[in-house]
Amino acid sequence: MIIRKAQENDYLSAVLLYAEFGASVPVISGGEGKRQWLSLLEHSGTTVVVAVEKGAEGAGGKEGQVCAIVTLHLLPNMTYLGRPYALIENVITAENCRGQGLGRQVMEHAIDIAWDAKAYKIMLLTGKGRQDGGAKGFYESLGFSDDDKYGMTLRKVPARK
Repeated sequence: MIIRKAQENDYLSAVLLYAEFGASVPVISGGEGKRQWLSLLEHSGTTVVVAVEKGAEGAGGKEGQVCAIVTLHLLPNMTYLGRPYALIENVITAENCRGQGLGRQVMEHAIDIAWDAKAYKIMLLTGKGRQDGGAKGFYESLGFSDDDKYGMTLRKVPARK
């Protein structure tokens, strides 16, 4: 496996992985999806980290399937002497690739990027329900804690089930 920043040619494979996120979460695809993918990759302060199969020709181009993905947003800030803060979103490992440590590897890569950018904190939210499958424990094993903050959301669309 190769852990790297996502590229334009990862689009088709990434869309398939995003579709695994949950049946109740709509995924953008086609031409509009490709435009959104490029916008995401070009967005200042945003990095999409992927784990891709090494050496196999796949939907993503030179390498094969995108097996794990995470999006990191670094945001400018006025407090903490102007150090940015980071937000992690859409952490997904393909079902057929689970148990190989790929989720951990893409998360550790994203965390390194945030710390290298001098972020003073990294935030993420994870589900509470049964479908969560131990994600909270996974994030805690990476050093995340819910000891000092409440995670809250205000939504325009319903949460995934």
